[in-house]
Amino acid sequence: MPCPSRCSRWPRSCGGAIVALGQTNLKRRIAYTSVNHMGYTVLGIAAAGAMLAGAENARSLALTGAVVEMVAHGLITGALFLIAGGFWARSQTYDLDAFGGLAGVAPKLTVAAVIAAFASLGLPGLAGFVAEVQIFVGAFAVFPVIAAIGLLGILITAALFLRLLQQVFFGDLPTARKGFPDLSRREGAVLSLLLFLVVLIGIYPRWLLDLIGSATRAIVGG
Repeated sequence: MPCPSRCSRWPRSCGGAIVALGQTNLKRRIAYTSVNHMGYTVLGIAAAGAMLAGAENARSLALTGAVVEMVAHGLITGALFLIAGGFWARSQTYDLDAFGGLAGVAPKLTVAAVIAAFASLGLPGLAGFVAEVQIFVGAFAVFPVIAAIGLLGILITAALFLRLLQQVFFGDLPTARKGFPDLSRREGAVLSLLLFLVVLIGIYPRWLLDLIGSATRAIVGG
């Protein structure tokens, strides 16, 4: 879906975050953060494609970040959509206002959601941070103004995920959610694998950066 007219003047990384912040539907909020993250990817690709002499290393770095962002996005958003599906299976609703205080009855689900949300907002030590650092360090050398505007998307993303976690997992538990089930073994196994890779890339990204960087340097130079 296209962004509203006001957001169309902004980089898509910022516009997607603004639209996501206004969603009261859990699945839609996650979906619009995908627009946000793909905005970062497009920024990295655009910086890599700029015909700017003497900036080959920065352009290669931005392209490496764009590819890492796609890998990280697949893992993080896959985990978030699995969590959202768990909410639907248990309650038949995505309405954020229908939840609250779930940390007390579903601690494993809470931990998984916190890790996935923090990874999506770019917390250091997780895959999203690795990708965004590469993109923005490279992009600032090529498109400094656009990159600076794009950084606002990170701040808005942090706000929308922190608000989501506070609204869904903390506060008072509604009476209708007192029997809310925690993660099943199958859900826990899949989420554990996805989030393990998210943490692995975050704390030891070199194996992935070396693999991708060799290809991007061949494409861009530097």
